[in-house]
Amino acid sequence: MLSTSSLVGFVATAHPNEARQFYGTKLGLKLVEEGPYALVFTANESQLRVQKVASVANVPYTALGWSVTDIVGTARWLLKQGVGLERYEGLTQDELGIWRTPDGSSVAWFRDPDGNTLSITEHKAK
Repeated sequence: MLSTSSLVGFVATAHPNEARQFYGTKLGLKLVEEGPYALVFTANESQLRVQKVASVANVPYTALGWSVTDIVGTARWLLKQGVGLERYEGLTQDELGIWRTPDGSSVAWFRDPDGNTLSITEHKAK
């Protein structure tokens, strides 16, 4: 039943003004609602709810990601938007910060103003 329903992503923010700027202006997502509990954006046909909380617990894994068709172009675009790409010790990343996975896919990570780890992934063509 859920396989035919739309997926809604969630991340948290303790800084809604910065989150609105980051997700709306820097990432280019459309803000469709702002209420006392969340900022609501759309991305393609998906919805992202940025929950307003008192504090955000940083977790050591990716909270949210996008599947892209051109990771190099997307990484360059993010950098032009002022979004820095993360580097991780032990991973061989190129000059943009892109890591090639063993299956041939490519991944890069970045953080939002609250420290949530976000990613872009270009999957290997099948």
